Amino acid sequence: MATHSNLKNPLIAFLAPLPSLLFYLSFLRHYHEDNPLYNWCYHHPLLFANVLFFFNVNILFYAIGYLQSSHWMIDLYWTVIPVMLVHFYANHPLAQYNVWRSKVVILLTWIWSIRLTHNYFRRENWQWGHRQDWRFTDMSHQFGKNWWWISFFVVYFSQQIFLIGICLPMYVVHSEDKPWNIWDFIAVFICLSAIIIAYYADTELYNFVSRNQKLKELGKPMVPNLDEGLWRYSRHPNYFGEQLWWWGLFLFAWNLGQTWTFVGALANSLCLAHVTVLVENRMLKQAYRAEAYKLYQRTTSVWIPWFKSSAKGKDKKT
Repeated sequence: MATHSNLKNPLIAFLAPLPSLLFYLSFLRHYHEDNPLYNWCYHHPLLFANVLFFFNVNILFYAIGYLQSSHWMIDLYWTVIPVMLVHFYANHPLAQYNVWRSKVVILLTWIWSIRLTHNYFRRENWQWGHRQDWRFTDMSHQFGKNWWWISFFVVYFSQQIFLIGICLPMYVVHSEDKPWNIWDFIAVFICLSAIIIAYYADTELYNFVSRNQKLKELGKPMVPNLDEGLWRYSRHPNYFGEQLWWWGLFLFAWNLGQTWTFVGALANSLCLAHVTVLVENRMLKQAYRAEAYKLYQRTTSVWIPWFKSSAKGKDKKT
């Protein structure tokens, strides 16, 4: 049964985006013809991307998730959709861009995606669709019988607004043809730094969880808290790295005069702020680590890596 699932889920994951890919390839071959649909797609690349997302991800992915009673696939495609979007914008007939800026942004997006995809499969023990995000499970219990329709908006429709929003700089990069300058170098440095920080933070977290799992299997006490490496200076260095990536990407758009695209990176930061609260509340509900985590909260920066502060000093202030 497990083998059947391991074959079924990869097949589903590979077939799911095909409707969008095939339609887009058809558009690229025939957009010059007198076709009202292709004519609209030609003149509205950003809306075109949203339409494909709505039908292929929102509706099709939702239907698959509903039939499987698990919304695992949206987590996997979080790592893939930005890559698909950057190539969509780069290959659209109306695209105009600085060649080097386009190549660099595409390469950075691939590096970001490979790192995140690797972390996803490593965390899931190299299985496809092993489980859905624990927050979706919690919400399914919270909403009960109404989850079947609420999940469409919470898991999928909201993802469209979110993902299209944070990927707006990719659209801007392929809509403006301006010379490469010093700000592009700064944006590259920030993006690469973000990827490196996130990689090391996730690796340290994975190693910590793996060690605790072995201790649990041996019947030994588990280590209550990760307080080493990057995690010594930040309670969520992985979230910090992820935020830094999207703000670095925004810098490319800002450099091209499109400051309004900051809304995507800001939305991501606000979402991670909410997720941070959920994660920390979950940690505090685990009896064996609650006290250690309270001390960790008092002495360690939430996101931005910084030096430890005094727990006594914190107590006096409170």
